[in-house]
Amino acid sequence: MSTPETRPEGLSALLGKRPEQHKYDHGHAVIVGGPPGQGGAARLAARGALRVGAGLVTLGCPLRAVTENAVQLNAIMVRGLDGTAGLAEMLEDGRITAVCLGPGLGLGPATAELVKTTLRAKRGTILDADALSRFQRAPEALFDMLHDHVVLTPHAGEFARLFPDIAKRHKAGEVSKLDATREAAARAGSVVLFKGAETVIAAPDGRHAIQTAAGDRAAPWLATAGAGDVLAGMIVGLLARGLDPLRAAEVGAWLHVEAARSFGPGLIAEDLPEALPQVFRQIGL
Repeated sequence: MSTPETRPEGLSALLGKRPEQHKYDHGHAVIVGGPPGQGGAARLAARGALRVGAGLVTLGCPLRAVTENAVQLNAIMVRGLDGTAGLAEMLEDGRITAVCLGPGLGLGPATAELVKTTLRAKRGTILDADALSRFQRAPEALFDMLHDHVVLTPHAGEFARLFPDIAKRHKAGEVSKLDATREAAARAGSVVLFKGAETVIAAPDGRHAIQTAAGDRAAPWLATAGAGDVLAGMIVGLLARGLDPLRAAEVGAWLHVEAARSFGPGLIAEDLPEALPQVFRQIGL
């Protein structure tokens, strides 16, 4: 696992593509989007998944949001979903290898049902943003559904909603961020990526990685709307490509910072996926 000062090992092997491979060799990622007017976050995630190398990316959204998304996307496919039944039908396709839920999804009852449907399908899954906050009143209900191919990506507020007692002890200085994240991962039974200037990633068995955007790797321009949505998309793209959850989260977090550093000041979230090709060239892909 990485330390704050080093990049993840074996990036060329993990991220490279061989000439004989085709798109399905690199997985099919699905981003589940929300209603009209709230699709920007899902589109950012979808772009992150595509740029990080997923072979195919589909944005699934309510039927009434299809036109809004389709007019803004080209290489990313758009599919109208008739609620949870439509998502369940979509996930019958065994070529779909990973799913991201949360960015722009909304906090209504439908979000909880979409999460349940996805988790029953046992695909690589990223739960971010609204998919986490929807369970703030009963986080154990979420934890009971999780499996070993899930990554939770909370920021500090979302972490406190899911793990209020751990967050309270961390805020009081009783436990480090690393120990808090490891305890949270053990409780949830899935990988937890606790976002921040120091991003800590932990698996239920205690394995961990740390990615820091401070000091020599400072990237203060990451404090911009939508940056976390792109990170979720990068991680689901890596999951779709076959990386295990801890590795996908670690590599995604490292690439996220490197893309911001490569672009520099003035960064907005849309720039992050577009900066990835330069990062890939820098690491020798």
